[in-house]
Amino acid sequence: MSPSSSSSPPLKSSTPNTTRRRPKAMKPPKNHHKHHSDQTPIPKPKPNRLITEILWVSLVATCIKFLLIPAYHSTDFEVHRNWLAITHSLPLSQWYSDETSPWTLDYPPFFAHFEHFLSFFASLVDPIMVHLQQGLNYKSQPTILFQRLTVIVSDFVLVFGIYRLTRNSGYKERVLIWVLVIFSPGLMIVDHLHFQYNGFLLGILLISLSALEEGKDLLGGFVFAVLLCFKHLFAVAAPVYFVYLLRHYCRGGLIRGFGKLVIIGSAVVAVFAAAYGPFLYHGQIQQVFHRMFPFGRGLCHAYWAPNFWVFYIILDKVLAFSLVKMGFSVQTPTASFTGGLVGDSSPFAVLPRVTPMVTFSIVLLAIAPCLIKAWKDPQPRMITRWIAYAYTCGFMFGWHVHEKASLHFVIPLAIISLKSVEDAKHYFYLSIVSCYSLFPLLFEAQEYPIKVLLLLLHATLMWIGFSSHFTTTNRKAAESEQTRYNKTSFIVGWFGKLYLLGLVAVEIYGQFVHPIIFAERLPFLPLMMISIYCAFGMMYSWIWQLRQIVKCH
Repeated sequence: MSPSSSSSPPLKSSTPNTTRRRPKAMKPPKNHHKHHSDQTPIPKPKPNRLITEILWVSLVATCIKFLLIPAYHSTDFEVHRNWLAITHSLPLSQWYSDETSPWTLDYPPFFAHFEHFLSFFASLVDPIMVHLQQGLNYKSQPTILFQRLTVIVSDFVLVFGIYRLTRNSGYKERVLIWVLVIFSPGLMIVDHLHFQYNGFLLGILLISLSALEEGKDLLGGFVFAVLLCFKHLFAVAAPVYFVYLLRHYCRGGLIRGFGKLVIIGSAVVAVFAAAYGPFLYHGQIQQVFHRMFPFGRGLCHAYWAPNFWVFYIILDKVLAFSLVKMGFSVQTPTASFTGGLVGDSSPFAVLPRVTPMVTFSIVLLAIAPCLIKAWKDPQPRMITRWIAYAYTCGFMFGWHVHEKASLHFVIPLAIISLKSVEDAKHYFYLSIVSCYSLFPLLFEAQEYPIKVLLLLLHATLMWIGFSSHFTTTNRKAAESEQTRYNKTSFIVGWFGKLYLLGLVAVEIYGQFVHPIIFAERLPFLPLMMISIYCAFGMMYSWIWQLRQIVKCH
């Protein structure tokens, strides 16, 4: 018997001839999503269109790089030319023991193989370029053109990395990130004027981060292991990678987790075995590590990187000066801090001596909050922020840090600069400070307009891009809440404006006032002022990033 034919009395109803029916689900109006833009799914762009768009952006940047070919290049140009000669002229067993030139090979094996690969083409362009003795300090026009082109071509690894990270983003968002990274003035100065291959190496890092954000942990860990075998200074982020992969990839119970740990551990071991195995076979592994970790160079580089140790050095000098004035006998250390020379800059007059182990411990302690977050809640959307913070800690507290190392966290932070207006403001300040701290690398007069124009162009593009992005994105949501609109608009506060004006004042002093007052005396004073002033900006960035990581749930 069906329920409808039961003998129970019918229900009373005010509406005659009504039958019981299942209620129908309400259909949303056709224009439902138009009223809620935050729920509108972003259509994925076609890969071919994406590739075409990013190639156009990168080709414009490449044209600028071509214009910089005749410009100044540092001793790093001769360093890499000598590495071409070493890897081309000598057997693998002698790569890390050759001392024909003072610029000995001190990068990990994969980078040595990269130079070896380039040396085959270099020998076709100009054979003297790869000659171990005759090529010393060799700077023929074909040599300059070839080495510049190798940096330009290798930058397409960076282009591929940024493509992977932004291929699912909206059009305006991804183009703005492309501009921030591909047209980075810091990369232009360091790679295409000063001469290095940071774009190529950072591209590998971005490929690793893109894999982790997509949940492809095995690929991300494998690529990071490859990166470490190209440049070991990226190892600062290794603790974050380890904790994150252990908690995110090696999950699923004891047996399954252990199996995944074996898989990813085998992949990493295979990479390092391929890199270092041949040198272990030839009995050169100790020599390789000796070249890669020259701790005798001292705490600070010739030009102080704008980090925590700048304040430590200045405090030591102030204390020594004060104690001498008070009648105490204080032995003043050699002028390694103020002479601008590469050497052991570790002695201090009053404060305790800093050793590599001390800096290592401080860096690890600084990264600890990030490791705790990665252990408790490993989120793919947070990994880029965590890695950038780790490199910031390495820059702020590491041993013998180069000013160029700021690129290790400035470039990844460009990826997350559009997450919020606060991220955009932080990146706006940080990228300007980072770029300005690199100005002393280009000390010749003819390059001065180039570095200034690169920084001004970058600041202008950031201002226009961030203002347009956040104003447009939040306009509708803010029409009913004016206070919310004010909070989500890109506005540089008075404190930030004062700090940026201070950069201008420091530059005016160094370029115009100092030569008038001191002539050729105290040549390191303007550099010291740049380092100290930029160190305040870098310290602010470190504290800001730490605060964001701690408060993020």
